[in-house]
Amino acid sequence: MKITRVIAYPAWIGIRNQLLVKVETDEGIHGWGESGLSGREKAVAGAIEHYAQFLVGRDPMLAGALWQEMYRSQYFEGGRVLTAAISAIDIALYDIKGKALGVPIHQLLGGKQRDRIPTFASTSAPPGPPMIEQAQLLMAHGWKAMRLSPAGQENPTIYEPRESIPVTAKWCVKAREALGEEVVLGVDYHHRLSIAEAASFAQKMPRGTLDFLEEPIRDETPEAYAQLRRMMEIPLAIGEEFASKWQFLPYIEQGLHEFNRIDICNVGGFTEAMKVAGWSEAHYVDLMPHNPLGPICTAATVHMSAAVANFAWLEVRTTPTEAHLGFDNSAYFPMQVKLDGAEYIVPDAPGLGVEVDEARVKAESFRFWEAPHLRRRDGSFTNW
Repeated sequence: MKITRVIAYPAWIGIRNQLLVKVETDEGIHGWGESGLSGREKAVAGAIEHYAQFLVGRDPMLAGALWQEMYRSQYFEGGRVLTAAISAIDIALYDIKGKALGVPIHQLLGGKQRDRIPTFASTSAPPGPPMIEQAQLLMAHGWKAMRLSPAGQENPTIYEPRESIPVTAKWCVKAREALGEEVVLGVDYHHRLSIAEAASFAQKMPRGTLDFLEEPIRDETPEAYAQLRRMMEIPLAIGEEFASKWQFLPYIEQGLHEFNRIDICNVGGFTEAMKVAGWSEAHYVDLMPHNPLGPICTAATVHMSAAVANFAWLEVRTTPTEAHLGFDNSAYFPMQVKLDGAEYIVPDAPGLGVEVDEARVKAESFRFWEAPHLRRRDGSFTNW
């Protein structure tokens, strides 16, 4: 079997751009992958075009060797753009291999260790009574783990962390009181805080209020997380921006976090993700995968999650509290992994178990979209 085409489809699907990749072969078997570098899809599509120049004619069953060739055969190896491209291609190659062998991808990863994949859901209302009502709604639908909303601001272009912290902390305490001790609660600060601000946030709540704090500060400096770790007890969930096992290395080895927010569409696909999973298992770090994209990313993550021992919860965005946001892309993916209550059932169809309405995807135009460019009240830029 030989690869005949590698096609990138950057397209607006639902509420956002998605970058899908299709790898075709001379035996009529094709595979689908997805890139996770939201907002920079054109850059990733360009990298895929480069890789396609030498992938055509190669054996798609050699995913590990092709991964190494894509990563190593250039002077400027690595980086989020390149590994996002490698991720999409790698996932598509596994899809091909599973279809060719007639087995689901989790069989290629050692076989499933669980039949169902627990998920965590997110509230979408800002801190206040509606947020707690949404959390109660999620509990009524079977969710036992959820992520609460941090306080934002009235002006969508202005963000002041110190204004968000007391409001968010206050309503996290109220949520714990209202929801009880059994539910797992966390907050994602989307790397918007400094070390001092993150510590202040943690100190404003009684011990046991939160079960995880996600991405409180940026990840470029592991030493900063080491300092934060000494100042707070809340388990940390980080890693959704990590683009290789090497980025995970200091966090895993130094015990800086408890949950890996690994993104299979950014870290390097199945080939790299399974290495991070094994490394994490050796250090008792659980996987809590990042999954904000489309059904291909979801299916790939479900297969990975089924095949590892050290798994906590998978992020899901098609929930009663976020249905109005438009994350459901069923019209473009007539076959996909579906939620059963608050869990995904591990699929047994060959490959990913996802079908794509390619004509419909082709018909959707790409739209340039920018994440919000947030400023502090003094005019300086801050993190989104």
